[in-house]
Amino acid sequence: MRKSIAAAVWLSAGAMLPVPCLGQEKPKPPIVTDPIYAKPQQLVEMDHGRRMNLYCRGSGSPTVVLDAGMGDSTISWALVQPTLAKRTRTCSYDRAGLGFSDAATRPGTVANMAEDLHALLRAAHVAPPYVLVGHSLAGMTVRVFADRYRDDVAGLVLVEGSHEDQSVRGWAIGEPGQKAKWDVYLKEAHACVDEARKGLVKGTPAFAKCVGDDDPRFSKAINDAQLAYGASVKWQSAVASERENLFYASAEQTRGTRKDFGAMPIIVLTHAPYPKSKDETQEQRNQRTLLWEDLHTQVAAMSTHGVNMIVPGSGHYVQYDRPEIVIDAVNQALAIAKEQRAN
Repeated sequence: MRKSIAAAVWLSAGAMLPVPCLGQEKPKPPIVTDPIYAKPQQLVEMDHGRRMNLYCRGSGSPTVVLDAGMGDSTISWALVQPTLAKRTRTCSYDRAGLGFSDAATRPGTVANMAEDLHALLRAAHVAPPYVLVGHSLAGMTVRVFADRYRDDVAGLVLVEGSHEDQSVRGWAIGEPGQKAKWDVYLKEAHACVDEARKGLVKGTPAFAKCVGDDDPRFSKAINDAQLAYGASVKWQSAVASERENLFYASAEQTRGTRKDFGAMPIIVLTHAPYPKSKDETQEQRNQRTLLWEDLHTQVAAMSTHGVNMIVPGSGHYVQYDRPEIVIDAVNQALAIAKEQRAN
């Protein structure tokens, strides 16, 4: 879903960050064509019959667990998981209400997401230790998971991870009223839930606004599957809930977690600086760039084995733009974790 995913990128990174619109890019051949992403991989039964979609490949320990950004699914890791799985067991999944997982039964906060992920791994008999990899919104989720289940986690890799202070500090840059604009957008997002209940029909303005059209990165079969679940009430509701909690409940929950993870490896990947957009000054752009890098450096500083790496030639989706960098970062975290456990 090109427009929905593009919106999710903008929202996940925070309103302070401009992101190139996929719809303005020159069409390119699909980069993800594996038919595995056009259907559920493994539906794991959770509580009261609720199922979550899990996709595991490879063998070995620690297990790498890949957690996608806001509104995204296992396909977010399609260029990363196959290579990582050659080295160790690697799992990706769809959060409640997203992808092929069943509808969520509670709000989309990072605390609930972390609890769901822990329960999912246990139900699927995926044993710890884990190296958790979180993109965007999931950058906060994996920190909450590591705080709650510290003994289960051997390392963290945050790919353009969201931060609990990005909204408050980001809204302070530029014209007044940034928070009010965000709150208006949340109301508009909830309107898509209402449209889904009435039935989103392809070719209508509501479908274009709430779901979007084909994503040029994916094959037709994958796009057809994405558009189908993107028009569902469960997907629209899950995305709206993740968005409305991102800078409020989820930020507060992340703010309450530990700031010292000892020597556990923490590798943070940050996109290269964006150019100035038309609705900001160069000074504002510089402030936003420095803020984003500072927030990520703060997370890296939570470990004596922490590092924040700026990734050249990358936007918010580093795993699509520079998958080899993400793979290398995860392999580094695995190597450090294995060495620490061996000693």
